[in-house]
Amino acid sequence: QLQLVESGGGLVQPGGSLRLSCAASGFSLDYYAVGWFRQAPGKEREGVSCTMRSGFSTNYLDSAKGRFTISRDNAKNTVYLQMNSLKPEDTAVYYCAAFRGLLCPPGGADFGSWGQGTQVTVSS
Repeated sequence: QLQLVESGGGLVQPGGSLRLSCAASGFSLDYYAVGWFRQAPGKEREGVSCTMRSGFSTNYLDSAKGRFTISRDNAKNTVYLQMNSLKPEDTAVYYCAAFRGLLCPPGGADFGSWGQGTQVTVSS
């Protein structure tokens, strides 16, 4: 059974940092691009960042550039999202998703496997 499990969310003050993890089981992430997405209350889901099979990454979200870094450890079958300089507007449920392919798709609709999400709250 293909499964993705996110962890690492929590409450953090503005300017703080969190590292989210996305652990895969039942399949190898070696063959997948993996993306991070988020959804804030009352808003549509939006893409944050994506890592390709090669390890190269792309950002879906302009505001993540310079603050968020996606990385992968295929030996641990895990993808990470390091988030620095967090702002209240980063508050959302963060999801990871996998796409079997070389490159990152342009949007979330192409991702076939999703985790259950982890809550990130940025507040003083």
